[in-house]
Amino acid sequence: MAALKIYSAEFKASCGAVEQFLKPTLPEVAIVGRSNVGKSSTINCLVNHKGLAKVGKTPGKTQTINFFQIETNGPRFMLVDLPGYGFAKVPDRVQQQWAPLIETFFKTRGNLRGVILLIDSRRVQDSDRDMVSWVKQLNIPMMLVATKADKVPRGKRSGALRELQKGLGIQEGPTFLSAYTGEGKHQVLSQLRDLLGT
Repeated sequence: MAALKIYSAEFKASCGAVEQFLKPTLPEVAIVGRSNVGKSSTINCLVNHKGLAKVGKTPGKTQTINFFQIETNGPRFMLVDLPGYGFAKVPDRVQQQWAPLIETFFKTRGNLRGVILLIDSRRVQDSDRDMVSWVKQLNIPMMLVATKADKVPRGKRSGALRELQKGLGIQEGPTFLSAYTGEGKHQVLSQLRDLLGT
């Protein structure tokens, strides 16, 4: 199936509490990953909008759930940027606020079509395994993307893929993506179309 073509992306809301969540009127796809995995850069790459998601030099910068409305050649949908997880320097009280926020989002959004889970292509962390397991338990369709692919030489890709699969306990994927070079973008957008069910 052809890749999704994204025509425009517009910031809609930033929510730090459940009661602030937007009314669910469009299909939603959540994007989640460890702090510093390149989530903002990935969003900007996929939607062709360099400054849409703010790229922070400090891991754990995104502490709210951010909603972006996406116009495509297929369905209009909401891309939902969830706070990064697993960064030790983020205060415990902040991380304790994130967990119920994300959990409530996952469990209450009837229009959630799936989750894009970002993993650093060079290493798997315990928190990545925990997130994969959690999303599976919730029976939410999941798409795995290995970020920073430009940091892994092509000759080492197959080995890196095996390590990721072994580390995450999965049989297929993830898809390698470089927000820096655009490598893998077409494939990720094709999978995103599938996630949206078009």
